[in-house]
Amino acid sequence: MLPVYRTVKQASEVKLEINKSLFIAYVSPAETEEEAVNFIQDIKKRHREATHNCSAYVVGQHGQLQKADDDGEPSGTAGRPILEVIHKSDVKNTVIVVTRYFGGIKLGAGGLIRAYTKAAADGLEAALIIEKQLHTKLAIELSYHLLGTVENQLRLKNYPIESKEFTEVVKLVVLARKGSEDNLIQLIDDCTAAQAPIQSIGEIYLDVLPEM
Repeated sequence: MLPVYRTVKQASEVKLEINKSLFIAYVSPAETEEEAVNFIQDIKKRHREATHNCSAYVVGQHGQLQKADDDGEPSGTAGRPILEVIHKSDVKNTVIVVTRYFGGIKLGAGGLIRAYTKAAADGLEAALIIEKQLHTKLAIELSYHLLGTVENQLRLKNYPIESKEFTEVVKLVVLARKGSEDNLIQLIDDCTAAQAPIQSIGEIYLDVLPEM
């Protein structure tokens, strides 16, 4: 699992008119190739009367699965430009469909490439690009009288608390970004005089807005 990768947070729909042709860009997260293909088919069913439903997707944290489809547009003028937008944005697990309703004015190869590129880029912007950051889940057990101090330090150091359970001791599940686990363990040891048992119990991705 990669420590971090970029993807889109949510589905989006963006419409724009270029030389009387209507372009509708649909973007969605897709964790598997099946999800990407199903999304494309759903859009095609919704727009059966459209002139074209062109698409591209990149699936897998390393972009192992990718495909572009011109859907009847001249070769290389639609699916490939959409795929290039995905590549330039460095997003993975993402599918884009751009639906076109022809308005009577031919755009030419260059015009088509520019139109599909803009539609895909606008759709990606609306879908909100995020980073998936891998975090380790650490289970911590501590005495009640230490809870306030530990929680305060976790807030100051920006370690999210995933859950809290109150039994004979307080059981916290705290998230540490992959590679920073030792820093969190040292922080807990300093706060508790090394009296709080700590155990790694798994990993999870958190959604984070990329730094500009």
